[in-house]
Amino acid sequence: MGPSVEMIKVKRIDHVAIAVADRDASATALQAVFALAPGAREHVSAQKTDVIFLHADGGPSSHDAAIELIAPAGNESLEKFVTRRGPGLHHICFEVDDLPAALAQLKAAGVRLIDEQPRLGARGHLVAFLHPSATGGVLFELCAAAPAAATTSAGTATT
Repeated sequence: MGPSVEMIKVKRIDHVAIAVADRDASATALQAVFALAPGAREHVSAQKTDVIFLHADGGPSSHDAAIELIAPAGNESLEKFVTRRGPGLHHICFEVDDLPAALAQLKAAGVRLIDEQPRLGARGHLVAFLHPSATGGVLFELCAAAPAAATTSAGTATT
């Protein structure tokens, strides 16, 4: 599972992401099976994806983990993922308090990172991905709420 690391503090599972070909059709299909409330629905231009967050009882304001449906909208890597594997689990996202500090700690410990610095993602959150080779083959994302001054347009809400 990679080098020995002093553990970073995880606040909670923020979301589990499922890669799909069609965000809206997939959301409709899941909502026909489960009572899930729609949350943020947007095009994340920086990542060339269309996303929607679905929430269990309590809706988007609850602190429960969400399901993120993520569809390629020009993102070649995600397009290849969906074409090769079909719809399925893409990544798990942990919320942390201090994303830059967590990344610095992981980097110092020799953990392979996809993103060494946070970038703006969906819902205005700062995000960064760890390389799956460091986590047993599973893609993990870390996220943190963006400081108010850093919250710029990562994507365009399309509610």
